[in-house]
Amino acid sequence: MPVVPREQAVRDIDAAIAFYLEDDGAAGALGFIDAVEQAFVHIASQATSGSPRYAHELNLPGLRSWPLSRYPYLVFYVVQEKYLDVWRVLHGRRDIPKWMQKPDET
Repeated sequence: MPVVPREQAVRDIDAAIAFYLEDDGAAGALGFIDAVEQAFVHIASQATSGSPRYAHELNLPGLRSWPLSRYPYLVFYVVQEKYLDVWRVLHGRRDIPKWMQKPDET
């Protein structure tokens, strides 16, 4: 199933890449990119494996999250009929409910 990140998810990823470039250099940024790609491959093949925890907390039916390996980020997505709708890619220490309330405006 294709993974389709929303514009805000792309901005989240770009911001994290910029952080890792500055903090860890190219190796950190490339590692983050690899972790995002691995997460996308995983959820594309096993869409319902993500945790529905935040769906209940935020009253967003169908919302799931999947953690990146080696990085403290979560991919938030909703399974649609023909694709995976990736809403956000957020650091796990953020106030997730606040950041998820209006995913296209935060």
